[in-house]
Amino acid sequence: MNMASGRIGIRLAACLLNVSEGRRKDVVEKIAKAAVCKDKGQECLQATVLNIFSDYEYNRSVITIAAPIDRLGSSVVAACMEAFSSIDMAAHVGIHPCLGAVDLVPIYPLSGVDLEECGMVARNIAECLAHCVPGCSIFLFGHADLPKKQSLVQRRKQMGWFNKGASKAAHIIPDVGLAPTSRYGLTGVGASPYVMNCNVTVDTQDLAMAKKIAQFIRGSSVEGLKGVQSMAFPHKGQIEIACNVESFDEHDNQLATGEELGYVSYSILGRTYYYVSPQLIEASIQKLARSHEVSTVGTALVGFTPEECRRCAVYALTNGIGEFWRARGGIFM
Repeated sequence: MNMASGRIGIRLAACLLNVSEGRRKDVVEKIAKAAVCKDKGQECLQATVLNIFSDYEYNRSVITIAAPIDRLGSSVVAACMEAFSSIDMAAHVGIHPCLGAVDLVPIYPLSGVDLEECGMVARNIAECLAHCVPGCSIFLFGHADLPKKQSLVQRRKQMGWFNKGASKAAHIIPDVGLAPTSRYGLTGVGASPYVMNCNVTVDTQDLAMAKKIAQFIRGSSVEGLKGVQSMAFPHKGQIEIACNVESFDEHDNQLATGEELGYVSYSILGRTYYYVSPQLIEASIQKLARSHEVSTVGTALVGFTPEECRRCAVYALTNGIGEFWRARGGIFM
């Protein structure tokens, strides 16, 4: 899988694959290995697994896969097929909302790739999974959802993502594949600018109070953080505020000072994106928690920032490191 360094870093994309399994470490690692090796390990794919983040109480894992854009699809499909064969949604128990054994397949550009091409790769993944895994059910979002390009948030609301029984609902008409089954559930496949996951633990068991904090920092709130979506969950005797941190290319005068306000910028093909730094998210939650006389006790960035993801992908692919996550240590909680 060694590749000349001159070819690396030009046209890269990533998938933060979300699967509904975080308790059986062997199963999660088998899914990750499928992303870089198929046919019982005989054929190595030109891809790397940069990180695995698993949470026992959520019963969910996020597997970061990176590859040249023309190779990423086959790697992601291989990992998804392993997940579909190993995870039965009918037996799934966990506190994090989910609909499918393979819950989410987002494709993100890292370098030299635009969103339209990532959307095409995502649609190809969806069609391939429908062909290779009879019975799977898929909805599209972002630049894979043509022509509307509805966001993941919009599509999840349509599909009843917060309703555990929604994946079995007869009224759901998938974009690709058959109606949802109890085993496979419903899978979201799409493309968008990079989305990070940042979780902050609040030292309280007051879920109602933590939900108020989560609501306050959401980008949809008047004084919220742009691009942030957040939820609060009981977690190990405390409350974890789980945040999706979207990259966005819209900016106004409030972002003129960039990093001074806690927004970080990066560019792909001359297009500038912004995202809220994990430090600002943590500081905002700390301030709100203190107003309720509680403290925060830890922050976990699930994986990488967009820049870190690109740098690690270039290094891993240049040096032929398919299981890069082993070197840095996957996180099982």
